[in-house]
Amino acid sequence: MKPFTYSILALAFACQAFPNAKPLNVLFIFSDDHAYQAISAYGSNRNKTPNIDRLAKEGMIFHRAFVTNSICAPSRAVILTGKHSHLNGQLTNGIRFDGAQQTFPKLLRKTGYQTAMIGKWHLKSDPTGFDFWQVLQGQGPYYNPPMNTPDGVKRITGYTTDVITDVTLDWLKNGRDKDKPFFVMSQHKAPHRNWQPGPKHLNKYDGIDLPEPETLRDDYKNRLSPASTQAMTISGHLSASDLKLRAPGNLTPEQRAKWEAAYNPKNKAFEEAKLEGDELLKWKYQRYVKDYLRCIDSVDENIGRLLDYLDKSGLAENTVVIYSSDQGWYLGEHGWYDKRWMYEESFRTPLLVRWPGVTKPGSENHDLVQNLDYAETFLELCGVDRPKDMQGESIVPLLKGKKPGDWRKSLYYHYYEFPGAHSVRRHYGVRTEKHKLIYFYNLDGWEMYDLEKDPNELNSVYGKPEYASLTKELKSELDRLRKLYKVPEDTRPVERKKKPRKPKK
Repeated sequence: MKPFTYSILALAFACQAFPNAKPLNVLFIFSDDHAYQAISAYGSNRNKTPNIDRLAKEGMIFHRAFVTNSICAPSRAVILTGKHSHLNGQLTNGIRFDGAQQTFPKLLRKTGYQTAMIGKWHLKSDPTGFDFWQVLQGQGPYYNPPMNTPDGVKRITGYTTDVITDVTLDWLKNGRDKDKPFFVMSQHKAPHRNWQPGPKHLNKYDGIDLPEPETLRDDYKNRLSPASTQAMTISGHLSASDLKLRAPGNLTPEQRAKWEAAYNPKNKAFEEAKLEGDELLKWKYQRYVKDYLRCIDSVDENIGRLLDYLDKSGLAENTVVIYSSDQGWYLGEHGWYDKRWMYEESFRTPLLVRWPGVTKPGSENHDLVQNLDYAETFLELCGVDRPKDMQGESIVPLLKGKKPGDWRKSLYYHYYEFPGAHSVRRHYGVRTEKHKLIYFYNLDGWEMYDLEKDPNELNSVYGKPEYASLTKELKSELDRLRKLYKVPEDTRPVERKKKPRKPKK
């Protein structure tokens, strides 16, 4: 066998951390925009995810996992660097990621790990720090994806969720050096907008009405104006492509035939019904959420393929499997789709970890964790020291059932992309176990929520006398976090309300 190319220090650390001296493999499965409320292990009342649930049964499910910035590219940059957006430079989707900076895959490679990145990258620059990479171009299509590689573009026919798993399995079986431990990132496009289901699931959920969220008809009262000035409502902002009133343009003849067989009858029925008002909202909700869940069905099925391979190959017992998403998502809560807000549905993300022989099967964690912690966790799992300039904390102690006494009691969030898609105003804030304080800083306005009394976040309690003392404490904690994470002040001017013009005489 070929010797591992570990540094002496890294190998010594690995031997101390793992008595069998056999370095762990890590499989990180990542989806795009997967709402935690669309996972049966998290209590979904709309769908079943048996393979994701398997990770919960055989490992640990985190009920309070959050992100630092609820949007695709910034979340991915935080995971790679272990640093908040203002330090890694990826404030918004439109920025090109600086691949020259320190990332955890580069640190793993230095100590002998073989690294692979497959699927959705979405950071404009080419991946760095990977022995193998094959990634979608930008968002990538749901069907027949062209994929960038170091050797040029590779065009593949098939459903993208299946394709990403195919490439992952091929690398695990045939592409890697089997004398080295591996860290592979298998990252799906699904269930990102515009939710095009795979051929196997085009008709799933037909003929049934899925439950509506209780806040589908939110009127946005008792909050600041941003909740009502966004552009992400199911009633008013879904496009014809979102609603599948027209077919994608990149299908093969066979794919198009299946698509038309599934959607044309539904579209004809909709056109004949001529729905309006609340009936139209109900139809749009059902159309949207069913397609979204059909995409998740494909993701879950493909996670099963990966888990089955680990079992059959004998890799399962020495491979940590992690499932997460780049942020949460709205499945009609507050009348919305999309993400971006510090409100729970987009701020919170799924996180499930299976570590055979270490993490107790069926265990549940309620501590505050964040995607800021992933890089540090990956490094510790692989026996590599974390750099001092990373800002998160490894969750390895939590996976071992040993919560550190000084574990964090609050989280910092910061969203930057305004003006931008969906018109969600810039904001930052702090969340504790029971409360949340949000500052819309270009509007100079505050919101505060009592999450125990108001879990749906319908009524801001900011400014109420009975919360005055707590408000002061949360503002102090927010200031502490901003100093801790070295957050610079945003120099954009406060938006002033325009005075109404006097009518001309």
